[in-house]
Amino acid sequence: MTAFKELFSSDAGLLSLAVIAFTLSMGGFFIRYFLRHMHEDEKRERGLR
Repeated sequence: MTAFKELFSSDAGLLSLAVIAFTLSMGGFFIRYFLRHMHEDEKRERGLR
């Protein structure tokens, strides 16, 4: 329980939360970006054949 208290109240804990949130959102963006471009490439390749 003290770990959660320290995580949400100290400067280092808040910065850690910010880094975790940024990393997760960046991962979500890249997954969406790569999947979208993979689907576009598949559609383009099917159209050429």
